[in-house]
Amino acid sequence: PAPFVVVSLCQKMSCNLFLLALVLGIGGTFHYGLQVSIINSPAEYIKSFIHETWLKRYGSSPSEEIITLMWSFIVSIYSIGGLLGSMLAGYFLVRKKAMLLTNIPALLSSALLGLSRLCGSFEMIIIGRMVSGVTAGMALNIHVPYAGECAPQRLRGAIAITASTAIAIGKFVGFALGLREALGVDALWPVLMAANALPALIQLLTLPFFPDSPRYLLIDKKDKEGLKAPSALPQLWGDGDHTAEIDDMMAEQKAINGEKAKSLCDLFRDRAVRWQLITLFLVSSCMQLIGVNVVYFYAYNVFITAGIPPAQTRYVSLGVGITEIFTTVLCVSDFSAEPLSIYESFKHSKFSFFSLSAGVICPLPTEIFIQSYRPAAYVLTGITNWIQLFFLGLVFPFIVEGLGSFCFIIFFAYCLSMAVFVYLVMPETKGKTMLQIMEDFNRLNYRGKRRPSALRQNDKENEFSPGTH
Repeated sequence: PAPFVVVSLCQKMSCNLFLLALVLGIGGTFHYGLQVSIINSPAEYIKSFIHETWLKRYGSSPSEEIITLMWSFIVSIYSIGGLLGSMLAGYFLVRKKAMLLTNIPALLSSALLGLSRLCGSFEMIIIGRMVSGVTAGMALNIHVPYAGECAPQRLRGAIAITASTAIAIGKFVGFALGLREALGVDALWPVLMAANALPALIQLLTLPFFPDSPRYLLIDKKDKEGLKAPSALPQLWGDGDHTAEIDDMMAEQKAINGEKAKSLCDLFRDRAVRWQLITLFLVSSCMQLIGVNVVYFYAYNVFITAGIPPAQTRYVSLGVGITEIFTTVLCVSDFSAEPLSIYESFKHSKFSFFSLSAGVICPLPTEIFIQSYRPAAYVLTGITNWIQLFFLGLVFPFIVEGLGSFCFIIFFAYCLSMAVFVYLVMPETKGKTMLQIMEDFNRLNYRGKRRPSALRQNDKENEFSPGTH
């Protein structure tokens, strides 16, 4: 069924929109997935390199504690870089330029990691991992809104969800490159660590041929004529009548009323987005609290504990990567106009089983926040994601030690509670304009209270806006 979903989706979008989603994925969230999984394979080689370098510098062998500490720092510093990148991403409103900018730290980190052995410096690995995290933090917060804002309403969720597929593919490629038959040998680990240079170069050479998002052009730049140029709507959506989509964006622009992009403080203070904020925080926490990235970080230990022979663990990891790709592709069916028949049982629910995975979490801010709040919403998602990733990376070994084979009960309990929350609280977003989604949340935000007059005026205008009936 997965190939059928992909073919069905491709038939509904223009060739340029499909290519844009591909280009964004190659240099965007693919980086995050690659770096999460690629660090497992060269672990022993890097530890050996630290030992050799220390011995040459100081004339004595480092203790096991020092090597373990250095290795832990190499792994965890990636999350610190990701946190910094997430906060930086909030300052970039021009999606295309910001996306191109993420490739600069990607190339820098690849150079540091690839040359570390030649230069005899494990410090270069630490710095390279942190810079690589900056790239991933920026890419996660820029790729998804860029992709979602470039899609028409009927494909908004499906296009945004391709960011999750890029993450899953990145994880799979990381495991595949780490096999001994590929780059997972002592002589080639610097090449393995620098593998992200290739997708960064591909995006730098191809993304300039695509336009900025139509929503950015119209809502932020107020450039209605730019939508009709030989770019934007005709290039991304093909020929046809896009009046309804333009009217929807114009209505959103009017609702924003010329306000500049909101800050994180505004996001926490403004009652108009209170339940959007609660929903975003709780559901986006599933990105880490489903436990999947902990499995990637500690794949070797998890599989050994499960009784899998050490020689087979890397191949089992490939199976995990394939499963995640399959899952994210199936998520597209919930965002497509005609879901596959095997998912008919889910059509009356707000989200399917897979929707608590990254497949649905990634496009969530695009779905529930209007343009002025979206950058701050993605910054919050990024900060939440990276802090939780860092925290879980530190405490998971102790959880395993304390709970043993029941260590994933914590993640199961959180996922179950979030499934109940989403089903009972979160409004449906599929097939609705941004103003309709905002109105659904306003029923929660202003329950029993009088809403501001501007919002009531927007409601009246929205009754006659295109696509509401």
